[in-house]
Amino acid sequence: MPKTSDPETWVSQYGDYLFRYAVLRVKDENLAEDLVQETLLAALRARDRFKGTSSEKTWLVAILKHKIIDLLFRSHGEVQVDDIERAADTTEDRFDDSGHWKTQLGNWGNPEKALEDSEFWRVFTRCVEKLRPPMADVFILRELQNLSGKDLCNVLNISTTNNAWVLLSRARMRMRECLESNWFNKSDGNES
Repeated sequence: MPKTSDPETWVSQYGDYLFRYAVLRVKDENLAEDLVQETLLAALRARDRFKGTSSEKTWLVAILKHKIIDLLFRSHGEVQVDDIERAADTTEDRFDDSGHWKTQLGNWGNPEKALEDSEFWRVFTRCVEKLRPPMADVFILRELQNLSGKDLCNVLNISTTNNAWVLLSRARMRMRECLESNWFNKSDGNES
């Protein structure tokens, strides 16, 4: 069984990464700090069960993901149908008859390069924060946590997978608009 590094070094090695990861998902620095502390404590208790099939960092992130999902499951009341209906604003004006966008994507330059830019992540985080709670939760759990539709419905207490997809579709459109207007279409050199 692989041995983990000295737990006393985990904060210096992984603390900042875990904190940024949590803040992006829960949008609250104090809550993110608590989640990271809970993660490190859980990892300390479970370090003898670390199998080494992934890196230590990946193992810690997996624990953090479960802490975030547990938090959402505990704190999230049932998503109301009117939340879903409000999220499903008419999209007819955005798509043509064949289902393609009426307006083309803006100049996204080099999206892979943007992923390496800390300013992009600040803009991305602000865009996620602008999403209303049902949409934000669905977007975070699906796009950042990679939860399945069934798991989304269970965690958020949504009655059907279709409702989750309506919320996700609307969240994706809002994220596209926000990123295009605040990052990709800016003329300050972000385009590469």
